[in-house]
Amino acid sequence: MRAVSQNSVGEPDVLFVAEQPGPSPKAGEVLVRVKAAGINPVDGAVRAGYYPLLGEPPFILGWDISGTVEALGAGVTTFKVGDDVFGMPRFPKQAAAYAELATAPADEIAAKPVAIDHAHAAALPLAGLTAWQGLVRHGGLQSGQRVLIHAGAGGVGHLAVQIAKARGAWVASTASSDKLDYVRSLGADEVIDYTKGGFTGKLGDLDLVLETVGGDHAEESLKVLRDGGVLVSLLDVSDATKAKARQRNIRVERMSVVPDREGLVGLASLVDAKKLLAHVAKTFPLEEAGAAHAFLATRPIGKVVLTV
Repeated sequence: MRAVSQNSVGEPDVLFVAEQPGPSPKAGEVLVRVKAAGINPVDGAVRAGYYPLLGEPPFILGWDISGTVEALGAGVTTFKVGDDVFGMPRFPKQAAAYAELATAPADEIAAKPVAIDHAHAAALPLAGLTAWQGLVRHGGLQSGQRVLIHAGAGGVGHLAVQIAKARGAWVASTASSDKLDYVRSLGADEVIDYTKGGFTGKLGDLDLVLETVGGDHAEESLKVLRDGGVLVSLLDVSDATKAKARQRNIRVERMSVVPDREGLVGLASLVDAKKLLAHVAKTFPLEEAGAAHAFLATRPIGKVVLTV
């Protein structure tokens, strides 16, 4: 099979396509012929050596896949050869999604949403599960609650806005000046331009904040939460911020996304109900993985996807 590999960490140009032996599914796994592979910021961090999840190169990047079941490992009964599937297998271990073939535990993938193509399905799992787990699992989001989602035009943010609206929440979000209209188009009830000052004087009495940015955003977010609210952060929260939260009975959840078949089924249901769609900013062929990583670094709206 062809796969994107790298022999050293560094800039996007360390990525290259090479012929490699194809994998075989073990018991409980399926072999997927990959049609598209989503690219996430974590991919770039691993490629550059900032986040050494996969150890030393060589390795194959990527976790988001959408494709067709090519073969079944022993004991797999939930899928059959020819089924279209998508998912984020094995994270944070190597899933090797940037390839023509990849194996995945059968309980970490799900049937691809019918309403979208493989490129849009591959854009969904990691960012979508992050948003889903942050809002639903960790945040306990309920209909009628008031929610702030930071960076509403980002990979996680644009999906989180849609998920929160689909679940009946009132949603505020932050975005840069050039992305305000896009976030409004997702259904956000209030969009704040973070380039023109903070958000703390414009919001209050919120039930839940999904913090995706870092820096002082977690501490600042406490100011807009009601006593007893919930702060869910994708990044580390300082002890000082946690102490301030405890004084007001605000629950702080530091989360990392995990493979989640049930969550994938939930996302697919929203997609097929026309309530959720990953925005694909641009697709690149497998051979242009380096260019795709460079493009993602420009922080486009939504997601970037490799087509295989």
